Amino acid sequence: MAATPSPSDAPISGRHRIAVVGGGSAGISVAARLRRAGVTDITLIEPSDTHWYQPLWTLVGGGQAPLGTTRRPEASVIPDGVRWIRRRALAVDPEARTVALSGGAELSYEYLIMAPGIQLDWNGVPGLAEAVGHDRVSSNYAPEYAPRTWELIKQMRSGTAVFTHPASPLKCGGAPQKIAYLAADYWRKQKVLDRIRVILVIPDPALFKVPGWSQVLEKVADRYGIEVRLRSEMTAVDGDSREVTITDHANGTKETIGYDLLHAVPPQSAPDWVKASPLADPASAQGFVAADKHTLRHPSYGHVFALGDVANLPTSKTGAAVRKQAPVVAANLLDVMNGRSPSRSYDGYTSCPLVTARDRMLLAEFDYDLNPTPSFPLISPFKERRAMWAFKRYGLPPVYWHGMLTGRL
Repeated sequence: MAATPSPSDAPISGRHRIAVVGGGSAGISVAARLRRAGVTDITLIEPSDTHWYQPLWTLVGGGQAPLGTTRRPEASVIPDGVRWIRRRALAVDPEARTVALSGGAELSYEYLIMAPGIQLDWNGVPGLAEAVGHDRVSSNYAPEYAPRTWELIKQMRSGTAVFTHPASPLKCGGAPQKIAYLAADYWRKQKVLDRIRVILVIPDPALFKVPGWSQVLEKVADRYGIEVRLRSEMTAVDGDSREVTITDHANGTKETIGYDLLHAVPPQSAPDWVKASPLADPASAQGFVAADKHTLRHPSYGHVFALGDVANLPTSKTGAAVRKQAPVVAANLLDVMNGRSPSRSYDGYTSCPLVTARDRMLLAEFDYDLNPTPSFPLISPFKERRAMWAFKRYGLPPVYWHGMLTGRL
């Protein structure tokens, strides 16, 4: 394969055969697979010089992994032979087949893969943007805050800890409650849990949408004495007063709770420019890209595919889902480029490693129909296991860096 040019060397003029918007797990994985299939003239648009392994941020916030192990230079994960344009996408015109870029440039393409990820809407909850990072408020959803979560957990010896989950679709839907279990287990081992009120705010009618795992998580929450507020969400934060407003959608009531630690997960949506584009699904309140749930092809623009967090698919937004979506997009795009109908189908597989203690985990794997699809069928997926925790902490990161991002897994 030819050497990858540096971002400053990557040409923008002319028509590019394949444009990939986004250099996260989805964009890199599918670009790598296309290169392995022999495709040339692939251009990747990504403004960041850092690539993050986000699934480990829960353990960073729980004091079980250093932040530095989740970060690598973006240049180190760009597949050989892929042009990297280090600019920000600002708009897309699927009729003209162009992407407007920061700096006034415009890129023309023949085929487009949308993988720009998801944005954190800190301003979506009044007071949250001002409070996060201060006033005993943190969030594992941003690398600048995840280490602070652990500092707050370590310092706490009594009081009220609130852990929230937004009502919008979000990346890694289990993460908002996993940190609650990690914190509670730490406080239990420090013998202070009985002096701490732990509140977990969940917008759904159950802790997990697959009943088998939901039942196990109910027992986990009971084990720690966690107050679970179902059908509820955080709707305001007052950092100065250290108070959070929780709205119960089941009965329409609001409660203001004083906190000593608030782990806040913001609402999430497609990037603003994606919401405003013709590619956005009218059925998605968050502006996610429309895509056939099996072929991942846009229903109106046959030259466009979407995968990862930005795709409007009825499954959880996880890295495990991307690992199954990337080969489908690569194969189906090759079919379309060769005048064929898409031949590969995505069944909605996703996975959520549910850390339930500082040394135990459940691995929830399921498809569109919420059927369990275990990778280890000989063992029960509904039992907390130390081996699964070790798999998440030490096994999955190298699989990600050396397998998934290189198009091998």
